[in-house]
Amino acid sequence: MSRTVVLVDAVRTPFGKSGSLYAEVRADDLMVRALRGLLDRNPQVALDQIDDVAIAAATQTGDQGMNLGRSVGLLAGLPQSVPGYSVDRWCAGALTAVTTISSAIAFGAYDIALAGGVEHMGRHPIGEGLDPNPRFLAEKIVDQDALAMGATAERLHDRFPHLTKARADAYAYNSQMKTAAAYAAGKLQRDLIPVATRSSELGWGIASVDEPPRPSTTLEGLAGLKTPFRPAGRVTAGNSSGINDGATAALLMSEEKAEELGVGIKARMVTFAFAGVEPEIMGFGPVPSTIKALEKAGLTIADIGLIEINEAFAIQVLAFLDHFGIADDDAKVNLYGGAIAVGHPLASSGVRLMLNLARGFEEHPEVRYGITTMCIGLGMGGTVIWENPSWKGGK
Repeated sequence: MSRTVVLVDAVRTPFGKSGSLYAEVRADDLMVRALRGLLDRNPQVALDQIDDVAIAAATQTGDQGMNLGRSVGLLAGLPQSVPGYSVDRWCAGALTAVTTISSAIAFGAYDIALAGGVEHMGRHPIGEGLDPNPRFLAEKIVDQDALAMGATAERLHDRFPHLTKARADAYAYNSQMKTAAAYAAGKLQRDLIPVATRSSELGWGIASVDEPPRPSTTLEGLAGLKTPFRPAGRVTAGNSSGINDGATAALLMSEEKAEELGVGIKARMVTFAFAGVEPEIMGFGPVPSTIKALEKAGLTIADIGLIEINEAFAIQVLAFLDHFGIADDDAKVNLYGGAIAVGHPLASSGVRLMLNLARGFEEHPEVRYGITTMCIGLGMGGTVIWENPSWKGGK
């Protein structure tokens, strides 16, 4: 028993700088707003027909704890009959929420479900409350660098010296420019759910656009930034994603249910894969997960017309592109820019990639297949292959 899983819709909150835009907004309230915005856009969905809610967070404590899938579902007004659960695969939390929910739909256990992720890094700094087992270092299971994401990015530069800081800075600049162009064309705003903000100093406000982008970025400015992870390093704040707050949500169905309800679909899931690599080069994870997913689908990278890859670090994206022989500035990669510009609220980012890919599919009916892929802490990668429902022939 296997059914086709479709992405019906996806949304996100505007992303904020850590502890800035959303300093006085709870993480679970961010997630509630994303869910409500998604459901409001899809009134054909009867709330009592939702089979499950999977919500991810990398730091599951405080307002990101208490089983977000269930607690956020109740707070968002879902009937008490709708269950929920939380997911943790660090940065790939929302991506894993989608693949886990999709597995249940493909199996026939679910027809309609919600998946998403939230991270409020202002309230929950990366690594908060972690207690790594001392055996990791004492028994040399991992090197010290494996526990610091910026250090793993520097290790990628070490391993691939031809992927220079200048190339990383150029990639980061292009991400900022593509994001600025997407905003100017109104392409990102259409899927942002406005969020009420509050500040003890400024009062109430409405967040309607991302806070992190820097459209005034220059290559000269990027070249002059400090390298915090090692002396004379190559990884900077300018060629890395930021520390951010935000939430994402996706509506998934079996294709049969989508047809029955008469809802449009944004993408069909083909397959997905996760893979592991040396934790010290965590950012290389998307390479083996993509190879694995392509093999499962009977495809090659040449069949992939659009790529949405999470820009945790520019070097991590460059390592992926270099492996597959794709140019640093290939137009099919991150059409609207990426996390270097808009931010990376850890567990939420997987659905942002899917949202951007779905919009790319609409713009490019000549493209049949696309992927969403990302690296994951402690040495992993995750990749989902999607088919364009608007495909009109061609590659």
